[in-house]
Amino acid sequence: MLGKTAGGLLWMFRYLERAENLARLVETGQRIALTRPDREDSEWASILATAAARDAYDAHHDEVSGDAVIDWLLRAKENPTSVMACLDAARMNGRLVRTALTREVWEAVNEAWMAVRDALARKVSTRDLPAVLTTIRQRSAFVRGTLHGTMMRNDQYDFARLGTFLERADATARLLDVKYYVLLPSAAGVGSRLDNAQWEVILRGVSAESAFRLAHGRSSGAAEIASFLILDGRMPRSLQFCYSKIGGNLEWLERTYGLRQPCHDMAEDICGILRRATIESIFDEGLHEFLQDFLSRNAALAGQIETDYRFAA
Repeated sequence: MLGKTAGGLLWMFRYLERAENLARLVETGQRIALTRPDREDSEWASILATAAARDAYDAHHDEVSGDAVIDWLLRAKENPTSVMACLDAARMNGRLVRTALTREVWEAVNEAWMAVRDALARKVSTRDLPAVLTTIRQRSAFVRGTLHGTMMRNDQYDFARLGTFLERADATARLLDVKYYVLLPSAAGVGSRLDNAQWEVILRGVSAESAFRLAHGRSSGAAEIASFLILDGRMPRSLQFCYSKIGGNLEWLERTYGLRQPCHDMAEDICGILRRATIESIFDEGLHEFLQDFLSRNAALAGQIETDYRFAA
């Protein structure tokens, strides 16, 4: 497959996943702000930090407010990484690789773009926000469903899945990192009722609350939740799950092309780190330090995949 086609597929699904993750992040911000109404602005500042959007936001705004942050992350034309901008980019990449997609996948992408464009045609009110965020999540899920149901399991499928899981792993790590270092008012809050409530909001933000209860019952401490989102290979948004899929898709590409690339070794190293880690060793090292190292490795792997498969060719 041509490198440009591989790149188009990977980035199409990275952008789709990014749009969904931004919607989840906005929902998480809204819920966390409700737990601390006296510090609502600081909560939205942490959401901007998670999305790596604070500098760009500050260039266009004098202060942080919930309404302004929500509009910036969802639809602001000045924001090149908003939900609408991500869906624009996903659709553009879909057009470039149209012949590599089934008709159903292309139609799902196009319909997602149209539905979200209509939903974000004007500033979203607080009353309408839950329905708009649900639309974004559902449309993204519909594209994934058509991919699973109609695409042949070949190299085209592998590059599409790599895009999804590289982006998802990045989003989960960022959300955990900002929660641990930004959301709490002080170290004294660790283990408090406020701390536990905010960790549970994080679970809801990644649609993991019911799954966590099934696995851990009534336990809801920071260590259990962090372990669930980092190390539990059954949880579809955990780092362990994402890298089991990344490793598997890269292994299929190695078989398809009969060539082992540097990216395969990098992915194997990350998989090994996650397999050997325990939540005790992660907390001993420092959760922030562990997550920052993971984010760096994940970004390096994404860049190496682009190099190895000649996306710019």
